[in-house]
Amino acid sequence: MHRYHLQSALLPQGFARGVIATVSDEGFITEVDAAPAEGREVPSGAERIGGIVLPGMPNAHSHAFQRAMAGNTEYRLSARDSFWTWRRAMYALANRIDPDDLHILATQLFVEMLKSGYTSVAEFHYLHRQKDGAPYPAANALWEAISNAASTAGIGLTFLPTLYQTSDFGGQPLKAEQARFASDTDAFLRAVENRIDAERRSHSQRGGTGGHGTGGQRGGTGLQRTGVAFHSLRAVPLENLRRAALGLRELDANLPMHIHVAEQLLEVQACVRATGRRPIELLLDTGLLTEHWCLVHATHATGAELEGIAAAAATVCVSISTEANLGDGFFDTARFLKAGGRLCVGSDSQSTVSPAEELRWLEYQQRLRKRRRGVLATAAEPHVGTRLWRDAAQHGSQAIGQPAGAIEVGRRADWLVLDAAHPSMVGAAADSALDHLLFAGGEAAIRDVMVAGRWVVKDRRHAAEDELRPRFAGLMQRLAAVE
Repeated sequence: MHRYHLQSALLPQGFARGVIATVSDEGFITEVDAAPAEGREVPSGAERIGGIVLPGMPNAHSHAFQRAMAGNTEYRLSARDSFWTWRRAMYALANRIDPDDLHILATQLFVEMLKSGYTSVAEFHYLHRQKDGAPYPAANALWEAISNAASTAGIGLTFLPTLYQTSDFGGQPLKAEQARFASDTDAFLRAVENRIDAERRSHSQRGGTGGHGTGGQRGGTGLQRTGVAFHSLRAVPLENLRRAALGLRELDANLPMHIHVAEQLLEVQACVRATGRRPIELLLDTGLLTEHWCLVHATHATGAELEGIAAAAATVCVSISTEANLGDGFFDTARFLKAGGRLCVGSDSQSTVSPAEELRWLEYQQRLRKRRRGVLATAAEPHVGTRLWRDAAQHGSQAIGQPAGAIEVGRRADWLVLDAAHPSMVGAAADSALDHLLFAGGEAAIRDVMVAGRWVVKDRRHAAEDELRPRFAGLMQRLAAVE
């Protein structure tokens, strides 16, 4: 057991000072004493953490290989540049990445995530095959590259192998540039089952604490667990999605399941032409949605669809930076939250890797639409920053099936420490610290980061970054040279 004396901490009930937290050797919080600190004796040997301690943010949607695109597609790709022209550039990159490249990209990205405040990530992964489209003969080297990168960085990982079968509605065959994404339903189910079985064996051998936290963690081992993703309704025929989802539910009733949906108007229109229904309507009609599902984007959802998602207790993950970068549109956050919706954030295409920026622009979008301030504050929580960070951390934990997202007993000790003396924080009252983090450039105040009770960033430095920097630079130069 390890004890910590937290100068100031965000607990589920609000900010508290002089908190004593006990963390097990496995990295789970076993006790939180938030009694008034005045006159209380600090336990001998407790490590004092000065500054402001927050729960780390889960990143509920990431495509690690797209880190190589950040900043490289900001010239106009065509006279009518759009998501669809960007997608062609993304396919070109996907077909040049090998497992060693992916390991370097993902490790660099995961270190950047940790330093920005993300302490766990759901990797929505659809690179399955070799460059010639052939399957890997044994272990999938691209899958292993992601897992190994997460281990090197020390970030929590929910790995989401992604079913991808068609190029459009109506069962259109994959295009040549999509060959690396192909996955047969039965082979996909076997691969996921084998991965989960291996995780369970490893977890059992380590004597892991599998019952802690969100979703029971039946499939996970330590910092890593497996979920699944369905790329989209245009990429997975509905009958295959239904069969796979039901089969996976029998394997693990708590398995996280993610899907891209209603990101683009053209996608919605194509779905209506092909099926007579909008994509979110189709998903709701299946009756599959539960609290273990995460709908990514849902940008072009109707009010009724948002109410349906909220009623199913599913989460929605938005990535405002990517949606803005690609010109997707505006998610109706205010309406979804009013319906009781559960919202989380992700870095998606890696155009920005910053939970603070995602949440800042979540509020700013609503201010621009409604022409007023403090749109997402509530009577119960008047501080926009506190409301958004606390809720996104908790709902992100739900979405990725990781026992994190709050400083409370049974959760993993995934913490950020803000430097209260940083210029962006100086003068901030305790209950306005997250307002400063989101709206006053406070991301620069993130000083230390802990994952599962282990410091992975200290004094703004990660142990792997010096060795990683030249390898990442060399890869980026090589990728740029062949464009």
